[in-house]
Amino acid sequence: MKTLLILLFLTIALRPLSGQTPTWQPSPGHTQIPIWPDKVPDARPVTGPETLKVDDKDLVAGKSWVYINNVSKPTITVYRPTGKNTGAAVLVFPGGGYQILAIDLEGTEVCDWLTAKGITCVLLKYRVPGEAKLPKSGAYPESPEALEDAQRAMGLVRLHASEWHIDPHKIGVLGFSAGGHLVTAISVHYDKRLYPTIDAADKVSCRPDFAVAIYPGHLSRAANSIELNPDIRSHITPQTPPTFLLQNEDDNVDRVEDSLSYYMGLKKIGVPVEMHLFPHGGHAFGLRRTNLPVTRWPDLVETWLKSLGMI
Repeated sequence: MKTLLILLFLTIALRPLSGQTPTWQPSPGHTQIPIWPDKVPDARPVTGPETLKVDDKDLVAGKSWVYINNVSKPTITVYRPTGKNTGAAVLVFPGGGYQILAIDLEGTEVCDWLTAKGITCVLLKYRVPGEAKLPKSGAYPESPEALEDAQRAMGLVRLHASEWHIDPHKIGVLGFSAGGHLVTAISVHYDKRLYPTIDAADKVSCRPDFAVAIYPGHLSRAANSIELNPDIRSHITPQTPPTFLLQNEDDNVDRVEDSLSYYMGLKKIGVPVEMHLFPHGGHAFGLRRTNLPVTRWPDLVETWLKSLGMI
């Protein structure tokens, strides 16, 4: 009965009003902040409005999930700690194959976890124009939009660190699937913005202080190979941030070789890296716990963050 009531609420909440397509809005008390003050760089033609949909067929831990597509106007939403503020902050990148954003499963639910641990969560709604409008995988370097949004968002968080009660030296990134790839992309492409400088936010560092990639994709160069994508491999340096990797061996969307290849690339250069591989659990489970051990991964991340002195 509880599940039926939740689905009924979502159906009513997401129903178009006056013929308009619903768009995602954060929970009360939180405001979306546009990350670009004017024209977005490398904008692609908009062929449809941003839409919000409920997937009640591919259930995760027995629950439906919500996703956004046709995102052309990126935003950040700041979620403040609900308890003692540790000073740490995490910029979160939901996944979705660079086509959609799993905004609750890999977004707002992550913020609920982080803020309860005293960590400021900044949720990035980055551009995902859709499969028909993106070349190949939709990932950088073929498509620079998402990485531009990530660089800009990190600059904004660091610029406003004092105002938002954040330690500017404790700002990390966490992402899932395509968002996990975006985590690695900004981890190695932070020394130069992909777009012309706009304001003070683009003059501060956009290097993450730590990085968490959960079932990342687009990293291994080929199937059944641990050869790392050259665009990532050639840019790893000793300054690449400490990284946490997690993936399942039965992941049939993003292969376990994706995490393995990045792990080996970081290890070769001497970048601190912790990796966890599990035999079962598949793909796209977010933070929703089941009886599978892999879904206890947030506990592993918390321990890792403590070892770094971030919390």
